[in-house]
Amino acid sequence: MSPSDGTSIGAAEGWSPASWRKKPALHIPTDYPDMGKLADVEKLLSTYPPLVFAGEARTLTQKLGEVAEGKAFLLQGGDCAESFKEFHPNNIRDTFRLILQMAVVLTFAGKKSVVKVGRIAGQFAKPRSAPTETIDGVTLPSYRGDNINGMEFTPEARIPDPQRLLQAYLQSAATLNLLRAFAQGGYASLDNIHRWMLGFVERSPTADRYKAMAARITDAMEFMQSCGITPETTPALKQTDFYTSHEALLLGYEQAMTREDSTRPGEFYDTSAHMVWIGDRTRQLDGAHVEFCRGIRNPIGMKCGPSLAPDDMLRLIDRLNPDNIPGRLTLIARFGSDKVAEGLPKLVKAVQKSGAKVVWSSDPMHGNVEKTNSGYKTRPFERILKEVEDFIDVVEGEGAHAGGIHLEMTGQDVTECTGGGREITALDLQDRYHTHCDPRLNNEQALDLAFLVAEKLAGKR
Repeated sequence: MSPSDGTSIGAAEGWSPASWRKKPALHIPTDYPDMGKLADVEKLLSTYPPLVFAGEARTLTQKLGEVAEGKAFLLQGGDCAESFKEFHPNNIRDTFRLILQMAVVLTFAGKKSVVKVGRIAGQFAKPRSAPTETIDGVTLPSYRGDNINGMEFTPEARIPDPQRLLQAYLQSAATLNLLRAFAQGGYASLDNIHRWMLGFVERSPTADRYKAMAARITDAMEFMQSCGITPETTPALKQTDFYTSHEALLLGYEQAMTREDSTRPGEFYDTSAHMVWIGDRTRQLDGAHVEFCRGIRNPIGMKCGPSLAPDDMLRLIDRLNPDNIPGRLTLIARFGSDKVAEGLPKLVKAVQKSGAKVVWSSDPMHGNVEKTNSGYKTRPFERILKEVEDFIDVVEGEGAHAGGIHLEMTGQDVTECTGGGREITALDLQDRYHTHCDPRLNNEQALDLAFLVAEKLAGKR
């Protein structure tokens, strides 16, 4: 794969990796003290090795094509926003292990293969609802993610710093290195299904269900091994495919990481991740983010909220996937539990009528944020579950496939979302509220959700 200087024309008509710069670009900071230094960093990044490869992204598109046809299920999850401070191999391991646990539950109970995509190794930047925030009468620029500025509430920390992009790249590279080792080096073997249990989950109401399922899988594994089918003879039993994703928000960084595939001239891939998505705030048809994403060949996600009209959605689908390639485009519904049953049907009907081949996925996190009297942002588990259940009912009711879930979650034992098996209350939030941005499901809540979603899907068969 060769670096792009931003001038070559891709397969999409009139597109180049830099053509987004001629379009309105929302939620991209322009208040760097020295824009020349930012340009220097982006130029340097364009010479760095790719983080992922074109062939991997093509394989993910094919797997997502199976999701679009109802033959597989997409599990996409991870941090709201990765941080430099919490960068630690144990945290990476715990998130990976949680995704493995959830995938096994969805596969075993839901009877479908699971495509595993992490919000990891690049999910740093976040669009914010306001450019500034005020605390105790002091107003400063908003925290936008560790690859832009610092979370500390000081004037110095909130200044955008281009050097943070280099640190984000290095952290992403190290994270990917460890994830590949976990996925291919034996940690993901089904022989380890009992070892994937985290201590605090063992004390939860979900533990008995997981242990019972694990015991049944172990029995099946022992039977297969007696027949000569072992992890050594069947690699699929001891390794797994794992992909990375993040929101393509900082387009200067994404452009710097875009490469032309040396084996397929004219095809460009954003090598910062296998999959990137466009946020609900940046999906303007003539905006910079849609312009950039229409030209890269990675699988693309697009958030779809209550403000998206069916006609506008169809125009965006045509712009992002004009060849109607299955698996190329994932529509990520994020309405809120009180709006999904009313707002989603018209979108699904329009897509079904158009014949567009898309993956339908549910983001039950972003429409269900509440603020407690003590000032904590939280997400009630029952609202998250209700949105997923209504999403499945709506999509399946319109004759489409409820293809996936998109979650903000962590393998750590945090108290950020209320409810779940241990009934975390608003008073409990202060115990372990560690997020740098939005509240995340903890391991127990995420695993419980996986069981409930699997049962819901199984009931639709």
